[in-house]
Amino acid sequence: MPIVVDIDVMLAKRKMSVGELAERVGITPANLAVLKNGRAKAVRFTTLAALCAVLECQPGELLRYEAGAADDRE
Repeated sequence: MPIVVDIDVMLAKRKMSVGELAERVGITPANLAVLKNGRAKAVRFTTLAALCAVLECQPGELLRYEAGAADDRE
């Protein structure tokens, strides 16, 4: 998928664990892992907003488009 999720980068910058982020955002660690590992097919804007609020960042710091990345729309 050409959309790359950089939650790991922001977690490292904030010195925060996946479990702590999941708890503060209000989602399960399993659902956060799906999003973090790029396996999610969609993300709700409310979830994205909560991630940004907790991590004190902008959506563009968590998501980016990478041309040439594998695209599974075939």
